[in-house]
Amino acid sequence: MQEFLIYFNMGLTHVLDINAYDHILFLIALMIPYAFKDWSRVLLLVSLFTLGHSLALLLSVFGVVKIQAHVVEFLIPITILVTAIFHLFTAGKSGKKESITFVAIVTVVFGLVHGLGFSNYFNTIMAGTRADKLIPLLEFALGIEAAQIIVVIAVLILAYVVQTGFRFSKRDWALVMSAFVIGVVLPMILQSEIFG
Repeated sequence: MQEFLIYFNMGLTHVLDINAYDHILFLIALMIPYAFKDWSRVLLLVSLFTLGHSLALLLSVFGVVKIQAHVVEFLIPITILVTAIFHLFTAGKSGKKESITFVAIVTVVFGLVHGLGFSNYFNTIMAGTRADKLIPLLEFALGIEAAQIIVVIAVLILAYVVQTGFRFSKRDWALVMSAFVIGVVLPMILQSEIFG
């Protein structure tokens, strides 16, 4: 049980680390147009994102997929930027009209990219044979999922408070949060090794 807590905590703190906020930023960008009443769509998108990054994490840790860390570190903020721009241009439009298929496919692909980022971190902390990595990998992934649930709930609570307490419209919330995410992620992209 103690070993489970070690790897679970590593996954949890890796996402919630304030100095490595890219994953939190992506979840914020993904959740911008949603509220608690959209729980089924939120659950679907978070599950698809989980599926994508768990698959990439598994394939990368076991050596099936290899990609240079600096490329992944460039692609992660690109996924955040694309998601925020999408919500900037669709702000105020009914989420029920947008194609869930398109959003679902994009979410899985972006999950794959983020999973490669997790695998770079996991491989640096984990030594041993590939067989020794399976159980710690699952424990690490469970920690990541717990952190994602915390972030998603926090974003939905913040959206509720701002939209009801401060009388922001759903459109205004989406515009402000999309602009905020874009403003934070652009320097990340420009400071990446690709441009260095």
